[in-house]
Amino acid sequence: MLQAAYNATAEIPILGTSVTEYGVALGIDSFSGTVGGNVSGTSDLAPLTEQADMILELLPETKTVGLLYCSAEPNSEYQVQVVEEYLTGKGITCTRYSFSDSNDVAAVTTKAAADSDVIYIPTDNTAASCTETIGSIVLNAKTPVVAGEKGICTGCGGVHHAAAGRAEPVAGAGPPEPDAAGRGFRHRHRRQRRRKEHHAERHLRHLAA
Repeated sequence: MLQAAYNATAEIPILGTSVTEYGVALGIDSFSGTVGGNVSGTSDLAPLTEQADMILELLPETKTVGLLYCSAEPNSEYQVQVVEEYLTGKGITCTRYSFSDSNDVAAVTTKAAADSDVIYIPTDNTAASCTETIGSIVLNAKTPVVAGEKGICTGCGGVHHAAAGRAEPVAGAGPPEPDAAGRGFRHRHRRQRRRKEHHAERHLRHLAA
């Protein structure tokens, strides 16, 4: 839709909303964050590497992650690529499970749930419209899901939504209740911060000695 409007006029102002990545949506190479010309708007791009870190933080035994998304959505391809590269760099085996439309969702999700320790779903329109199907499959398989946006999480009905450093209800089965997971995540970061402060104080005392 945005691409069609962009191609149709260079004069009428175009404002996009909830566009995940404008560079991908408009086919702009080396996108710097500014479209220029007559196009502007807002983005719903999630903090992808932070979400990937949440998988390892909440599910530290993870060895395989299934990346579940619609191959017909360029923005989903972009998100999956970022998460895949990041997790691979952490030693995690990532496998892509893509469906071309809603007709393939059940079969592809079943395969992903059977073969993966955790499933990651990016911000994806087709997945968002099929959350009941996805949720039923992952709950039955007891495969945790980390999703890119809250709508997919709540629509699936049950595990972890990694958004900007917090855990919320999502899909699947396994780890603690959302509130407990959220508290645990915050408490771990408080402990990490205290350890860093303690080390800094020891270093300063050493320098002053």
